[in-house]
Amino acid sequence: MKKILSVLLSVVLFGTCILSGCGRQEETEEQKEIVVATNSETGGLDPAGMIALTYLAYSVAALDELLTYNEAGEIEYRAAESYEVNDDSTIWTFHLRKDAMWSDGTPVTSADFLNTMLRALDPKSGNGYANYLFPIQNAEAIYNGKADADSLGVKTPDDNTLIFILEKPCVYFLDLLRLPVYTPSCVKYADEVGSGWDKNPSSSVSNGPFYLSEYVPEQYFVLKKNPQYWNAESIKLDQITYRFFDNQQSMATAYETGEVDVAPSLQSSVMKLYEGRDDLVITDTIATRYIYPNLNVEPLDDVRVRKALNLAINREELCKVLGEDTEPAVNFIARYMKDKNTGNYFVDEAEPPFEENLAEAKQLLAEAGYPDGEGFPTLTYKYPSLEMDSDTAQVIQEQLKKNLNISIELSAQELQVNYTDRRAGDFQLCRMNWTADFADPYTYLSLLLSNSTYNCSGISNEKYDTLVAQSDVETDPLKRAKLMHEAEYLAVGEEFYIIPLYSMKSCNLIRPQITGITQNPATGALEYRYADIN
Repeated sequence: MKKILSVLLSVVLFGTCILSGCGRQEETEEQKEIVVATNSETGGLDPAGMIALTYLAYSVAALDELLTYNEAGEIEYRAAESYEVNDDSTIWTFHLRKDAMWSDGTPVTSADFLNTMLRALDPKSGNGYANYLFPIQNAEAIYNGKADADSLGVKTPDDNTLIFILEKPCVYFLDLLRLPVYTPSCVKYADEVGSGWDKNPSSSVSNGPFYLSEYVPEQYFVLKKNPQYWNAESIKLDQITYRFFDNQQSMATAYETGEVDVAPSLQSSVMKLYEGRDDLVITDTIATRYIYPNLNVEPLDDVRVRKALNLAINREELCKVLGEDTEPAVNFIARYMKDKNTGNYFVDEAEPPFEENLAEAKQLLAEAGYPDGEGFPTLTYKYPSLEMDSDTAQVIQEQLKKNLNISIELSAQELQVNYTDRRAGDFQLCRMNWTADFADPYTYLSLLLSNSTYNCSGISNEKYDTLVAQSDVETDPLKRAKLMHEAEYLAVGEEFYIIPLYSMKSCNLIRPQITGITQNPATGALEYRYADIN
């Protein structure tokens, strides 16, 4: 691997050269580059394929969605320049920029958007976001093999027009457009999922501010400024390098030694180490860390057992061990997600789904046939071998043994292995974390739908599905919020389909010389497309 110098080191060397009176003046303009630390390589870069952390890091700088919402809640047009919708909100017409180009100089067309959608609707692609296409006419039927691909309610009458025909009104449709399955993939190169085109710089073209120039598996990938980008004059950086790290401590060390310029989502200990320094930036993460119990596994198919596990965990005690960047959570919907209509945190507008109660937990376990844990089988808990998840697993193991006298076997896995096992349903208890994909509670509620492509634990509840479906078409904000609160209560406070643990703040280290880093309002994640170096 070639040595990557951080921008800080570049600035220092440049300044030293000036102060020492270098013999000749460089005629070439200094390149603006930053190096960003990111988690271990997981998944690919194909928006129609297996989406995980690597894609999410890549896409925010390299791909333009049709439109998105900025931090002020206003629409920011990107690949589209305008849209219109019919009276009943079932036909949405988007007009693409005529000056939009792929990084190889070829035009971005409506067919490129359709290409991603059709490939994602093939179950073989393994795309967990495919169900977010289901509002489109015939999309779900195509996914289930009950309709032909050419019946999809997406029309491309010309290169610059993209028309969506929905099965029924969808009040959050514009929010969905920032998801991978709605972004384009160039028909010239993007063929089968897994063919390798997405990590090959010669075929992995971009329609956003940066393009892929180098990819070294398990080490790093490099994004360079895209000169073909329609808004290239607003992009100040010349290059962003993402380096893979196995754990948070390695990321923090790399920042300390100058190997990286940005180290996001670090362990809470950095809050004390960098207290009072400009490097430390604390942000809200719109995410929930929770445990998936597999309903296909005995005795987790018994709601009394799932409820007992939930009620027996002391989340305050857990968060004291983990650090100041965590906060106990009994909701599925993220603690820091706001209701767009009221400006309040959504979870604060209803009673919590449940309260911890050890005495009731013991009684429930006895009613399920396991008094004082007697006869309860040893369950295996699979989790990524990251510091926070390892600490969480040990606390959960200790608490359940102490409180319910049941044994949990811990199985630490590489992040990609954990992700693959969960998607395959190969688990009993599995760590799960969901960071909001868009600024609406549906991003959480949709995961537990019977037909969700992210439903890996055998959940099937017609009443829940109906509540969520009713919220999809309800245009009155107060009535819609009520429906979503009811759905969450049913799933988390009655059926206990998940075991929520905590929400998080993100501890980030950023060189003070770097400006213009923004926070995605939907996810809370850092974005670098408009970053600059002071």
